[in-house]
Amino acid sequence: MAVTFKICIDCADPHRLADFWAGAMGYAVEDHSKLIATLLDQGIVTDDHVVDVHGRKGWKTAAAVRDPDAPFDGHSGVGKGMRLLFQTVPEPKTVKNRLHLDLHYGPDSYEAEADRLEALGATRLGAYDEDGAKWILMADPEGNEFCCHA
Repeated sequence: MAVTFKICIDCADPHRLADFWAGAMGYAVEDHSKLIATLLDQGIVTDDHVVDVHGRKGWKTAAAVRDPDAPFDGHSGVGKGMRLLFQTVPEPKTVKNRLHLDLHYGPDSYEAEADRLEALGATRLGAYDEDGAKWILMADPEGNEFCCHA
């Protein structure tokens, strides 16, 4: 049986990265406000654990994006398909990623998509054309590398 998983990304600002990656991938930012309201009402968490994000309560140290076409839990907001979870860590990024995402936009649109990603806050790091494969190496707003593929 296949294992369900999510990709976790350490960061300084989980909500900024959730917004960026939702825009980059056509994903939805998870809305955890119903779960947070329940946990606040029960006294399980306090206002110290949450922040206002786009007019609703979100976790102070975490945010996630999900495939908008996959099922999700309506109360928790957690997706049941492919997800990216962004979690706050105290240390900054210092070295090259050991794992990165490849976003496949296709040969007719990857360059325009790289422009769009720059407008969202990404940085171009290089362009490559090797053995028939073309891609643009980029970094998200916190410097995490990813590839924009043809």
